[in-house]
Amino acid sequence: MSSPPEIIRMDLHLHTRGSWDSLSDPEAVLARARAQGLHRIAITDHNRLEVALEMAERHPEAVIPGEEVKTAEGIDVIGLYLQSEIPKGTPAQETCRRIRAQGGIVYLPHPYAAGKGGSGRFAEELAPQVDVVEVFNARLRSRAANRKGGELARRHGKRVGAGSDAHTVGEVGNGQVIVPWHPNEPAALLKALEDAQVEGRRAPLHVFLASNWAKLRKGLPGGHRHQGGRGSGGP
Repeated sequence: MSSPPEIIRMDLHLHTRGSWDSLSDPEAVLARARAQGLHRIAITDHNRLEVALEMAERHPEAVIPGEEVKTAEGIDVIGLYLQSEIPKGTPAQETCRRIRAQGGIVYLPHPYAAGKGGSGRFAEELAPQVDVVEVFNARLRSRAANRKGGELARRHGKRVGAGSDAHTVGEVGNGQVIVPWHPNEPAALLKALEDAQVEGRRAPLHVFLASNWAKLRKGLPGGHRHQGGRGSGGP
């Protein structure tokens, strides 16, 4: 048996066909991750957990089950290592509490993004409640938004994370964290993130066309836009 690597690369924020705005096959996403030199990915579909749980069961060392929750305030909060869905529209503070109640990790994505991040309006309020702040999101067009995420993490002494926010297979790996090898468990990830390095490249503009096509396709008859999942999450 080969020994584990000394370091591993992870993409902590990406989407599959479990999200209403992605058509990506989850096995293809994982294959792409491995081809990019990633050892582990967090599947964080919008308000859905079913695909992430299935993939984590199939690939227990390679997949972290997560959910990106659209909160009552209209911003996103990610829970890593979840076991059941948190409903869309749950207030942000309550979302953080529900993640912790499941033994999960509270990950704050793109806190200064317009719209989905509230342009930073909730960043200072939520920072004390989170474990990890995303300091590089490959889909953000604003370098300043990513930079402010890093400043937020430093001000509050939070661990840093990064993700491609991939909605297409080709985007996987555009945002990465490099950490010491560790078991695929919440406490071990938090410990490893104390020594995290972040790498990334911005996604090309055409990926947003793919996301819009996914929304349109799933809105058509037979498109399965309102697919089910485990738990009580909404679309």
